Amino acid sequence: MGIGAPQLILIALVVLLLFGGRKIPELMKGLGQGVKEFKNATDDKKKDDEKKDK
Repeated sequence: MGIGAPQLILIALVVLLLFGGRKIPELMKGLGQGVKEFKNATDDKKKDDEKKDK
């Protein structure tokens, strides 16, 4: 069993109640930046590993 539409709607409502409508864009921006930094770090790690193998 996975997460369905009703569960996602419930989660969204809880987040909206906890943080309010004004904070959500800021939270999403921070989350996006964190994911981007993580992706860059993993790409850098792969490049370093490839250089060591050569």
